[in-house]
Amino acid sequence: MAATFAFIPLLLLVCVQSAAPVLGFTRSEFPEDFVFGSATSAYQYEGAVGEDGRSPSIWDTFTHAGRMPDKSNGDVAADGYNKYKDDVKLIIDNNLEAYRFSISWSRLIPNGRGAINPKGIEYYNNLIDELVTHGVQVHVMIYQLDLPQILEDEYGGWLSPMVVEDFTAYADVCFREFGDRVSHWTTLDEVNVAAIGSYDNGQIAPGRCSDPFGTKKCTVGNSSVEPYIAAHNMLLAHASATRLYREKYQHAPTSIPADPRGLQLLVEYLSEAYGNLPIYIQETGYATTNGSLHDTDRVDYMKTHISSTLAALRNGANVKGYFAWCFLDVFEYLSGFMSQYGLYRVDFEDEALPRQARLSARWYSKFLENKGIHVEDELDDAGSHVEQ
Repeated sequence: MAATFAFIPLLLLVCVQSAAPVLGFTRSEFPEDFVFGSATSAYQYEGAVGEDGRSPSIWDTFTHAGRMPDKSNGDVAADGYNKYKDDVKLIIDNNLEAYRFSISWSRLIPNGRGAINPKGIEYYNNLIDELVTHGVQVHVMIYQLDLPQILEDEYGGWLSPMVVEDFTAYADVCFREFGDRVSHWTTLDEVNVAAIGSYDNGQIAPGRCSDPFGTKKCTVGNSSVEPYIAAHNMLLAHASATRLYREKYQHAPTSIPADPRGLQLLVEYLSEAYGNLPIYIQETGYATTNGSLHDTDRVDYMKTHISSTLAALRNGANVKGYFAWCFLDVFEYLSGFMSQYGLYRVDFEDEALPRQARLSARWYSKFLENKGIHVEDELDDAGSHVEQ
């Protein structure tokens, strides 16, 4: 049976300090079609960078050149390529209603264009099937900052208009191969971050910049011109993929200060300014640096931001979903493994990369499982409800 599709054009993160949240509500007070989920991205989560035909991406080159603050890389990351079944079980156990992940262009089409990698198709089919079998809504980010290195070498990646045609063909493969089970597509992640971080200050792959704009010394780039060229080509690629989708398939972080009140007002503004378009909050998370399982600050963050989301709904905003970043600890684009956003802790010092639920995971699970638990209710360290 064909899925009902929604198309979320692109993800734009914006700067959104704290105001009093609206409390005293339960999961059941959100609309029936509202979904709560969590998210990861391919390079940050999958690892297995040299397995089953995947080619290098710009992040492989960037990290192997020692460009990360902690000199880390995503060669293994959270090893989601090999551990996805166990992670889907955690998703189910945590009562998540939706899961958003990104697809690796380098894994799906190793040459950037042309031949499709059957092992890549197999991996994403298996992941999607595992989610669908367990009733989890599938959301896919087509591109999350990890361009195939071969296209960067050939024509400069996002600095060339040639990338528009290649991205559109890549998106076409995604729609064709997975579209019968994916309920929501997003074309590009954080165009603003990609343009600035990749081509202005050089902080993220491919790390291009020029003096005096770079956060570090760049050997290539022009900060006065390249960010605008890259952003232009990204928007053209987005438009081309969106047009393709509508014609053929319609049937079927930079660190940001937390501001829950700002989130509410932003969502309300977008809904009003753009004709009540459906809005999905795809990445909202809280970083810690101590690896603790007792992440009370993250729980408080989630409570206030979920509160603000409901307040926006009550004020008429057409917000449809809330996705916590990140489902588990991963390689972070700005900080490597120095910061953790995961609801689940990953022990990167252990080769087995075991996962362990933090307090935030247990709280989120209880909130989603028990329609009567209030957003401000507390759990003890064992995940049991604490009477107020």
